[in-house]
Amino acid sequence: MSNLLYTIAVLLIIFWAIGFFAYSAGSIIHILLVIAVIAIILRLIQGKRI
Repeated sequence: MSNLLYTIAVLLIIFWAIGFFAYSAGSIIHILLVIAVIAIILRLIQGKRI
């Protein structure tokens, strides 16, 4: 489950970067960035659980 969370966070950051440089997605891109950062922080806090 944590690998899936990390993958989603990375994809959201990539989409944010694309939207940030395109200036066409508006504020939804910033919401995606916040979600991605929260997902990464949660992964770091939880650590590696097998």
